[in-house]
Amino acid sequence: MTARRSALGSLVLGIALVPTLAGAQTRAADWDVPRTADGQPDLQGVWDFRTMTPLQRPRDQEKAVLTEEEAAELEQRAAERVARADAPSEVRAEPLPAGQPVGGYNNFWLDRGGRVVEDRRTALIVDLPTGRVPELQSGAIRQVGSLGEDLPSQRPVRYRSGGIYPDGPEDRGVSERCIVGFNSGPPLLPGGYNQNIQLFQTPDHVVVLSEMVHEVRIVPLDGRPHVPDSVRQWLGDGRGYWDGDTLVIESQNFSDQVASFNAGFTTALGTGTTLHLTERFTRVDEDTLRYEFTVDDPDTFTQPISGVLQLQQGTQPLFEYACHEGNYGMRNSLSGARAAELDELAENAGNPQ
Repeated sequence: MTARRSALGSLVLGIALVPTLAGAQTRAADWDVPRTADGQPDLQGVWDFRTMTPLQRPRDQEKAVLTEEEAAELEQRAAERVARADAPSEVRAEPLPAGQPVGGYNNFWLDRGGRVVEDRRTALIVDLPTGRVPELQSGAIRQVGSLGEDLPSQRPVRYRSGGIYPDGPEDRGVSERCIVGFNSGPPLLPGGYNQNIQLFQTPDHVVVLSEMVHEVRIVPLDGRPHVPDSVRQWLGDGRGYWDGDTLVIESQNFSDQVASFNAGFTTALGTGTTLHLTERFTRVDEDTLRYEFTVDDPDTFTQPISGVLQLQQGTQPLFEYACHEGNYGMRNSLSGARAAELDELAENAGNPQ
């Protein structure tokens, strides 16, 4: 998380965008794209993708675009929620009942963003009239977890946070295992904290460094083919090219241990096996980078999913993200489960059926 922290909070993921990618911000006519020494558009720097605009349109929201007054009211209510959450906590004289979650973070650690997207769309999803994830194909995998109590599900666990009964570390979400960040994707999906990326460029490569879990994607631009289909990677195998002044990254060969799409921290849809992801990065002014993504997986979804958001240029450096370091939660979850099993065995031994 950068030291800069918004005074505004966020809503739960879920509003709706305009029905076409063309509805988002375009480049100012009087602005020239900065270029690298070899003539490529210069996209380098730290970019902040926070926004309180949700991934999907809330079911009770009928509008695709908010008025200025509605957006201002939404942001004001979010700011008031953050102010309440930042107030001193009530002193608890007694411990919580056994088994009740104590929570992992107070509001100080969260950095969700306090502004809707620039064009006031009500969701990040733009190409579907409902503003929501489309129907799944018959038989497609859907895993739903919880940030509280562990819920039964199938293995492997593909959602980002939560888990099933802790037999081993593989039964926890992939972000809890510090493998894939819960917001850094790909694709980028705002939420939580550490919502920054840094882009680096050379004539034949682009590097996407995510603040969350300090993941790095090194993407060739030289036209080489994708790795063989048998080679599977957590972040997929990306290949890039320039479409005019837009950087396009097409990724495939995702691991079957990740979802095709994560609709929130605890919902995993499909598997990465058949996912083809297209991302587009366009610098539209000195401080804004337009980001578009399209999830194309006909084995999982009845339609592709496309989204758009604007990234703002950051003013501070990224610091390395510590995830496993000092992470006693995983150890305690597993050791606690083993202790509970021993207690149950001892109880059963003393009370034979």
